[in-house]
Amino acid sequence: MKNLQHLLFLDIETVSEKKSFDELAESRQALWLRKAEFLRNDDELNKENLYFDKAAIYSEFGKIVCISIGILYSDENQNLNIRIKAIYSHNEQALLEQFVQLIREKMDESKIQLCGHNSKEFDLPYLCRRMIINRVPLPPYLHLSGKKPWEISHIDTMEMWKFGDWKSFTSLALLTDVFDIPSPKDDISGKDVNRVYYQEDGLDRIAHYCNRDVLATAQVYLRISGRDLIENNNIHYVEEQKLSTLDDADAVELS
Repeated sequence: MKNLQHLLFLDIETVSEKKSFDELAESRQALWLRKAEFLRNDDELNKENLYFDKAAIYSEFGKIVCISIGILYSDENQNLNIRIKAIYSHNEQALLEQFVQLIREKMDESKIQLCGHNSKEFDLPYLCRRMIINRVPLPPYLHLSGKKPWEISHIDTMEMWKFGDWKSFTSLALLTDVFDIPSPKDDISGKDVNRVYYQEDGLDRIAHYCNRDVLATAQVYLRISGRDLIENNNIHYVEEQKLSTLDDADAVELS
């Protein structure tokens, strides 16, 4: 357990900053049109419609609506347990500030190791950029700019699975299937999040999905590490915290 006590499993869900291209300021529209010239467009959408499909994955054109975190601990019988918590909001600044506050209260920031799937390529840089955009000071464990890869202690389960092979992307869904772990994609997947958020007002549903991604990542990490998976009765979902304004960002207990 000593090697796991500072590990923090993390996943974020992102959407386009605006519901549609037409809602963007003219200057941002022009910048998106320039960006869209270089994007893969298998469905041959026009650049305006491509915004709804693609903008969420770019931190300059998207925003974070949910952050889920998971921590491991041993119970009185020395069985491995996990607590998982989602913080979610339409107010990105409140969400980011609450995330930082929660971790500061619960963990030693100087020792934290973040763990996600493809997190070094997506979740961590996206989180850092959106914090800077929202003027939220970066906590110590997110001071990543300018560091060499070997200076970053965070763990990426996709990197673990590659074993040095950099030729391809391996999805979390594929690894859960390979390891016979329940899939986190049984309701929605990442490509559905923008639609569920803007067309179905489904932020609660997105939070549940984000939690399942965190659990799947933790199980994949344990499996690759040669450890036993967490039993179902040792998986604990802490009541999710939905924030609407900065005034709603009260302390959240991860216990």
